[in-house]
Amino acid sequence: MQSYDVRIWAITARKNKDGKVTSYRLRWRVSHEEFEETFKKRAQADGLRAELVSAQNRGEPFDTLTGRPVSFGRATRDLRWFELACNYVDMRWPEAAANTRQTIAEALIRVSPVFFNGGRGKPADAEIRSMLRGWAFNSDQRAKGMPEEHRDAIEWCTRNSLPISVVLDEAKQLELQQAALVSRSGKKYAATVARRNRAVLSHLLSYAVDEKALETNPLRDTKWESMPKGSRSLDPRTVPNPVQARTLLRAVSQVQRSGPRLEAFFAVMYFAALRPEEAAALTKDDLNLPKRGWGEIYVSQAHPYVGKHWTGTGQAREKRGVKARAVGEGRPVPCPPELTDLLLKHNKAYGDGDSGFLFEGDQGGGIPKITYTRVWRAARAVAFTEKVAQSRLAERPYSLRHAAVSTWLTAGVDPTTVARWAGHSVTVLLETYASCLHGQDVIARQRVESFFGYRPE
Repeated sequence: MQSYDVRIWAITARKNKDGKVTSYRLRWRVSHEEFEETFKKRAQADGLRAELVSAQNRGEPFDTLTGRPVSFGRATRDLRWFELACNYVDMRWPEAAANTRQTIAEALIRVSPVFFNGGRGKPADAEIRSMLRGWAFNSDQRAKGMPEEHRDAIEWCTRNSLPISVVLDEAKQLELQQAALVSRSGKKYAATVARRNRAVLSHLLSYAVDEKALETNPLRDTKWESMPKGSRSLDPRTVPNPVQARTLLRAVSQVQRSGPRLEAFFAVMYFAALRPEEAAALTKDDLNLPKRGWGEIYVSQAHPYVGKHWTGTGQAREKRGVKARAVGEGRPVPCPPELTDLLLKHNKAYGDGDSGFLFEGDQGGGIPKITYTRVWRAARAVAFTEKVAQSRLAERPYSLRHAAVSTWLTAGVDPTTVARWAGHSVTVLLETYASCLHGQDVIARQRVESFFGYRPE
């Protein structure tokens, strides 16, 4: 309905117990319906009030449902969260990489509870999350029809999903902020996860505007004060030094039964700074190895592990180009003599596999992530004392790549060259890897002692 009976009140400042202004509230009435908007900045409130007053002075009718002038182009579709979120996933799905698809789904799962009203017959939270992950927020799975095991959760979410317009309510926005920044257990998400959650939510709300389900995206001009500040820098305690890294590689070769065939797999991460997904995608054609000495590895593709439900191919790994490179462009990486020997030894022991990959699993085909993860855990238990094994030192295979880049920097290789070998920018290099080599601080102190002429007691 429309009405010309409009009254717009003055903006009021809301203060905390210390008298500090925390927000500004604008209230107005259309017919018998009252509306209000709260803003962090006075200018935002002044802007909306000016628009409302101008429309009133022009004699425009106001919408009794939204409280806005009809000329604002009000939302024409009263979409509910569950339907809108599924539509949003379908919109993003065709062009999104598998990892992005999974990231979108996980972010939507985290904020979805805010948009359900808790009606009768609610399934267990774990059952709802399972349905959202395995069906609702996965376009390929949803296209197959409704699975019987998820029927109750799907029907409940459909019945009890709130209209997306509730996001305009200040209290709901605070709930969303909490859901995006804090896990169910009460632990704050890492800065990277929190930023992804907000980015996905904000993009969905912009999509809702495009679909005429919202007039405006309330997150667009809103700053979350409690958003964690992230840092690219690594924890030096996680990065093994050369002795520790070589000890781990020897330990890998002792882990039965997959360890011996994975020694060179982990070695290319340490000696050539390959990412795990790049090492998994190597073929013999990517190697240029002499009988001894320096060779070269050409990184031409990456096969990140995502899970078969997200790739759209039925395979657990997605075939991708090299990170930070144009389509079809790879990067050459020097292969030091020690790695050359390990790769030649690997080729002699395992020959040509059916898959075409340099590194294969025990049953052929690419290396399953679960296999090399188990081997890595076992190798740490062999290589380290119990106390060290419980620490974060080399806690995951990616630590070998960090060690490689840190070692190059420590050895005095020009940062531009290191960045080119590692496959990222100089800025990322210096922010992330500098001063990360385990034990490097001790070396630095010894150099300072030598400079000042200190003598050990």
